[in-house]
Amino acid sequence: MAGRPTRDTPSRVDPRTGRPLPEGIRWRADRQRYQIRVVGPSVDGGAAERSRTFLTLAEAKRELAKMVAGRNPNGSMTLDQWYDKYWPAIESSIRPATARSYGVAWRLRVKPSLGRHRLDEITSPMIESAMVAWSGGASAKNDALAVLSRLLDGARRSRFIDYNPAREVKRPSMRESISPVSRALTLEQIGTLLGLIPDGVYRRYFAALVYTGMRAGEATALRVGDVDFGRGVIRVSRSLSPGMRGELIEQSPKSHKSRDVPLIDALRPYAEAAARGKRGSDLLFDGPDGGRLTNHNARRAVNWEQLREAIGRPDLRIHDLRHTFATILFDAGASAPDVQATLGHSSLQVTERYSRAREGVALRAGAALNDALKSAAGEPTNRTRRRAPADLNGTLMAQPHRRPRGMTR
Repeated sequence: MAGRPTRDTPSRVDPRTGRPLPEGIRWRADRQRYQIRVVGPSVDGGAAERSRTFLTLAEAKRELAKMVAGRNPNGSMTLDQWYDKYWPAIESSIRPATARSYGVAWRLRVKPSLGRHRLDEITSPMIESAMVAWSGGASAKNDALAVLSRLLDGARRSRFIDYNPAREVKRPSMRESISPVSRALTLEQIGTLLGLIPDGVYRRYFAALVYTGMRAGEATALRVGDVDFGRGVIRVSRSLSPGMRGELIEQSPKSHKSRDVPLIDALRPYAEAAARGKRGSDLLFDGPDGGRLTNHNARRAVNWEQLREAIGRPDLRIHDLRHTFATILFDAGASAPDVQATLGHSSLQVTERYSRAREGVALRAGAALNDALKSAAGEPTNRTRRRAPADLNGTLMAQPHRRPRGMTR
């Protein structure tokens, strides 16, 4: 008889036992499986009906119990399907450069390893196993975990899953295997580096990076009006970064806060030359034709590979110039909070990586113990006088800009 199946219809009777099936479960003779149907909220709002089949009645009962207890049937959609639906919401809430990084992380790492899995079957151990096969270093893997976590957070808030397993996964350490202090240039290398770059727009740009600790995008976005030559201060309030299609987008600095950096004596001649004849709204460091400078076109213009070899640092990165400034600030006697504020770091813990304070711990501790033992024995102690903090301008101006022999312009 046509119509809604009743308790006595073949689909409501377990063919293996001959007994009526529980409410919500029926037998699919065409598939030789048990089927459950559950109604829950849909991706687009409203209600949606989902059905699933199982080989055994016990499996069907367990899953039905989860659904009845509040487990959402949309949890059966794959991560790939959810990404197609939810990615626009993520993209609209983050910076274009971040969206581009997340897009790469999804395509190269998350989708190949987890995209085919259902939302409700993804677990923390599964994510950790996938991470082992992900290419790239800590930064690349953290991007992949970040986009995965945002996807699963959205699914949790939509009540498609009960919790976000990505939050239980330990993030790879972002601390470099090599200390940022060891990546910093010496004063002699700074002088050599700038001396190798022909006088003009590119030397001014690199001088600004090494003498202010600004990020490359911050130096690129700097305007003439941001420099207070009277007070000797530069206001960093904007940054340029590439968008999804590689276009440059002006936005706030990485920390979302403006900050002041010193206009030291070593940088002043470069800044004054860069500002000469310009209006306050003009770019301070622009290209030879007045266009925007970026670290990419600047590297090509100065022959970065040859320059690195000439100073004996074939691994040197543009970002290491920021490491250099931070390290020199500490060496000059600046306090950790002052270095943090100048560099725009989000936490003091990040800033203190540049301090050499811990490098002499063993020597200082040994000297103190020796003095204590000698004093107890009535022997004269070797008291050492602490070095006074150095003047930052004097420190950075100490080395002239020399051009090594054999290096062509």
